[in-house]
Amino acid sequence: MKIILLAAVLAAGTLQAQEMKWNLSADSTRWVKLNVTAQTWLRYTDANPGTLVDDEPRNSIVDIGIRRGRIQFTAQVTNRALLYFQYGLNNFNAATSINGNRKLQAFFHDIFAEYRVSHNDEVKLGLGLTIANGLSRFSQPSIGTIMTTDVPVFAQTTVDQTDEFSRKLSATIRGQVGPIDYRFAVSDPFPITSNGNTPPPISQNASFSQYGHRLQGQGYVIWQFMDHEPHTTPYMTGTYLGSRSVFNVAVGGIYQPRAMWRTTSLGDTVFDAMAHLAIESFFDAPINHNGTALSAYAGFFHTSYGKNYLRYNGIMNPATAMSSQGVNPKPLGGVGPTYGNAFPMFGTGNVIYAQCGIYLPQSMPGGTGLMPYVSASYASYDRLDGRGCLVGNMGASWMLDGHRSKISVDVQNRPTYGELPSGDIVNGARQWQVLMQYQLSL
Repeated sequence: MKIILLAAVLAAGTLQAQEMKWNLSADSTRWVKLNVTAQTWLRYTDANPGTLVDDEPRNSIVDIGIRRGRIQFTAQVTNRALLYFQYGLNNFNAATSINGNRKLQAFFHDIFAEYRVSHNDEVKLGLGLTIANGLSRFSQPSIGTIMTTDVPVFAQTTVDQTDEFSRKLSATIRGQVGPIDYRFAVSDPFPITSNGNTPPPISQNASFSQYGHRLQGQGYVIWQFMDHEPHTTPYMTGTYLGSRSVFNVAVGGIYQPRAMWRTTSLGDTVFDAMAHLAIESFFDAPINHNGTALSAYAGFFHTSYGKNYLRYNGIMNPATAMSSQGVNPKPLGGVGPTYGNAFPMFGTGNVIYAQCGIYLPQSMPGGTGLMPYVSASYASYDRLDGRGCLVGNMGASWMLDGHRSKISVDVQNRPTYGELPSGDIVNGARQWQVLMQYQLSL
């Protein structure tokens, strides 16, 4: 309430064009800023075999949902101290229910305080609930500026397992020194038992441990060959639509000892470390004098969650349950919900991810822009016995007002798998998903 009153008082004289930002000092070194973002979806989904929606078997589903709704508040409290809050919800559709209550959904994503020790951005120390992560730029994405309709969520390796939608309670140090942009964090992960779901029982396949507690170390280092990327918050821009010339190469990692557990054939309990490593490159720059811009990314991820770890995930899953009656081969067991639009998204193995798009300014009616894109991930997870998991997307965004207002259409093709009575895993039919997103962001 105090923030709203302050905004109303200052709005007449200091509100800047096209953003809700108010200066608190004459030299503009102290300010407050408010951002709001909504991403709404209309979607058709080929349902995985055995899918139920409110106990009804379904082969396909049409749903409407809110992929993300966010309110962000940033305050430059002093010329060195920054405060960042984010409140909102994710994945809200007709299937949403928390203990039978559809109204329990929104929460604080970020509560993060950071102090700039150096004169410029060389050293910043932070503490709180934050998305400042290791591994990859897609482990800490600015969702309002992404090129594709959604991010490659596999890069948020512990999402909603031992974190809060990729945010963690962390002590951080980050900065920019010459061409180097770095961030390191010591994180205090949440227990798997507090994520709102019943954790799987211990088995011979690794899962997140329910015994003991260890801190997690994270690191991410970028070499910036061209323009430096913004450094106000830890979030990393998806595409600049030609406003910058960025070419980066980066390496990142996450490590947590005894994060996972499993049993042996003799019934002994074994603890495994969680260790992830990624190498990636990102290019985003104008390629001619008309403002046409190319955006491209390629990354290699080695993800180790312990022996045979595999977890399915379905983004804003429109289904509610799975039935194995009449389904042959049977869905995989012990890997999370396999119904609806889910596929193997997290696992011990290797993943290659790439995306490419081109921004065509003033190519649509009214001088608006168009950005077509393609993306693909190919995963080789140990639990799938060497079978590749290829997920492909293609689509385009009609930039009505840049990232502030855009309509996107995305087509996805994904695999399904089944398990024979012998335990062998076989490929199933590939499935399609088509969605339209409208994004408003300020």
